[in-house]
Amino acid sequence: MHTTAQPRRAAAAAFIGTTIEFYDFYIYATAAALVLGQVFFPSSDPVLSTLAAFGSFAVGFIARPMAGMVFGHLGDRLGRKKMLLVTMGLMGIATAGIGLLPSYASAGIWAPIGLIVLRLIQGISVGGEWGGAVLMASEHAPAKRKTFYASFAQLGSPAGLLLALIAFRLVTSLEPEDFLAWGWRLPFLASGVLMMIGLLIRSGVHESPEFAKVQDNNETAKYPVMEVIRTCWRQILFAAAAVTIGSAGFFFTNTFMITYVTQYQGIARSTILDCLFLVTVIQLLSQPVSALLAERIGEGRFLKMVALLCMVTPYPMFLLVGTQNILLMTLGIALAVVILSALYAVIAGYMTQAFPVHLRYSGISIAYQLACAVAGGTTPLIGTLLASKFSGQWLPLAVFFTLLSALSLIGVCGLARLRANPVVTHAVKEVYS
Repeated sequence: MHTTAQPRRAAAAAFIGTTIEFYDFYIYATAAALVLGQVFFPSSDPVLSTLAAFGSFAVGFIARPMAGMVFGHLGDRLGRKKMLLVTMGLMGIATAGIGLLPSYASAGIWAPIGLIVLRLIQGISVGGEWGGAVLMASEHAPAKRKTFYASFAQLGSPAGLLLALIAFRLVTSLEPEDFLAWGWRLPFLASGVLMMIGLLIRSGVHESPEFAKVQDNNETAKYPVMEVIRTCWRQILFAAAAVTIGSAGFFFTNTFMITYVTQYQGIARSTILDCLFLVTVIQLLSQPVSALLAERIGEGRFLKMVALLCMVTPYPMFLLVGTQNILLMTLGIALAVVILSALYAVIAGYMTQAFPVHLRYSGISIAYQLACAVAGGTTPLIGTLLASKFSGQWLPLAVFFTLLSALSLIGVCGLARLRANPVVTHAVKEVYS
C-alpha cells in the first residue's frame, strides 16, 4: 500500500531525476555554443564550426522520437520506475564519456564520430526519461493536483540549466587555453557522480499506483505504441504542436542566444552566461506559481493565454537585448522565458489527461519527443542561419519565435477540443473519478 508520503516523494524524485538529465543535456548545448566546434569540428570559418557543433547537438534530437516509442512501449508494459532507472544510467555513462573523448587534433575523424555516437545515446536517454518522470509525478498525485505535481518534472529543465550554467561559469573563468584544452571537460565528468545520486533517489519511489492498478487488472496493452498511434493519433499531433514553444523556446533563449550575442553583438560570453543564470533563477521560481495559477483558472484557458503572449514576447526581448545593458538584457530574456515556461510547466499535466493510463507513457513520449526533434533540435541551427543571412537584423528571428508560438496555440486549442469530446473523456475518466 502506498503511503501518503509517496506523492511528495515521487514529485521530488521526478524533479531531481530530470534535473540531472537536463543538466547533462544542457552542458552539451552550452558546450556546443562555446567550444565543441573548435575541439571536434575545427575550421577557418567560426560560423561553420558552430554550425557543425549545433548539427551534432541536433543529432541527439533525431534519436528522441524512436527512444520515446521504445521506452513508451516498455513503460506501458513493464512499468514507469524501471524505465527511469535505465534512462538515468544511460545518460550518466554517455555524458561522462564525452568528457573523456580525445579531440580532433588527437584522434582525427574518430573524435567527431565518437561525439555523435555518445550524443545519440544522450538523445535516447532523454527520449525515454521525460514521459516516465511526468507520469511518476502525476500518477502518484491526488486527482485535483495532477497539473501541479506534474510540473515538478518540468522544474528539472531550469534546475538542470542552472547547474550547467554554474559549471560552465566556473570553467570559463580559466585561462582560455586551459578551458579549450581540458576545462570544458569537467562539467561532463561530473555527470558520473550525479548519476549515482539520481539512481539512489529513484530507487526509493514505488511504482505509479495508476499503472499498478492497470497491471493488477491485466489491462496492459500488448503493443501500446501501435495502439496509441491507431486510436489517439489526433491527441499525439496536437500535443506535439502544443509543446513546441516549450521545447524550442528554451533552446532559442538559452542556446542560440549565446551565439547571437557573442558573435553578432560582441558581448562577452561570461556576460551572457551571467544573464542567463539570473533568467533561469526567475524561471525556476515562476514555474510552480504558473502551475498553481493554471489549476485555479483552468488549464486550457491558462495555456491559450500564455501561448498568445509567447507570440508577442520576442519583439521586446530583442529590443532590450540590443541595448547591450546587462540589466535590460536580463529583463528582456526573462520576459520571454517566464511566459514560455508558464506553458511548459502546465502542458505536461494537460497532455497526460488526453491519453488513457495503459497507453499514456507511449502517447505523451511520442508527442513530446516529436516536437523536440522537429522544433527543439533545429532551432539553434535555424537561428544561426537566419542571424548569418540577415546580419544585424533581429526581426526575422523574432518572427521565427512567433511562428513557433503559433504552433503551440494551435496545439493547445486542438487538445482542448479533444478533451471536450465525450469519447476521449470516457477513455480517461478513471483518472478523475
